[in-house]
Amino acid sequence: MEPLAELDARVTECAACPRLVAWREEVGRVKRAAYQGWTYWARPVPGFGPPDASLLVIGLAPAAHGGNRTGRMFTGDRSGDVLYAALYELGLASSPLAVSLDDGLTLRGVRVTSPVHCAPPENKPTPGERDTCRPWLVQELEVLAPRLRAAVVLGAFGWQAALPAFAAAGWRVPRPRPRFAHGARVTLERGTPRANGPGQVTLYGCFHVSQRNTFTGRLTPEMLKDVLREAAGEACLPPYAPPGSLPHAHG
Repeated sequence: MEPLAELDARVTECAACPRLVAWREEVGRVKRAAYQGWTYWARPVPGFGPPDASLLVIGLAPAAHGGNRTGRMFTGDRSGDVLYAALYELGLASSPLAVSLDDGLTLRGVRVTSPVHCAPPENKPTPGERDTCRPWLVQELEVLAPRLRAAVVLGAFGWQAALPAFAAAGWRVPRPRPRFAHGARVTLERGTPRANGPGQVTLYGCFHVSQRNTFTGRLTPEMLKDVLREAAGEACLPPYAPPGSLPHAHG
């Protein structure tokens, strides 16, 4: 098994946080009325995207009736609708829709993950749960390190969780730590070269794609695409038109 696939498999078996285990499983039993016919995933949700990704999108945690239901990051909720639509319009996703594990969605050069892999009550992990889950993100960063060039971090919680993870994975984080802001940009140098080699990664701050932000206009689709576009350029992922949008060639 490839290292990233093995890591993802181990993530799904984690039971380190009793409060999160109880909540994710309770949500899976009770279910939302609209999803009574679903068999909820109700486990930790691994990252999603290819092992050679050069751009990482870091969120907060799976939604109770989104990733916790479907088993894939940002899949089956309105936050994911906004994120994957933006990735699709930039040619980084095969579809603007993320519905279920078997919907055929693929990503190009991008991986989506979060610092907390279980759905938390009220979408609010505790600092202790964030820190307990950190080793998974550190290992993910170490596996991705040879090709990783940029990361878009969604929201202040993700930013606060990501910086120590990058430090633990071998990048040098400035002191004092950079503060989160939409449009913030900081380049981290790889510290002591390891077996997978040194390299820079540039972090971009972006408001989270939560309904609170997207419904109020604090984060618009254009704002999100602007950050993703800049990060994709840094990650050497030239934009191209999504499949099916190019005019047919005549010959």
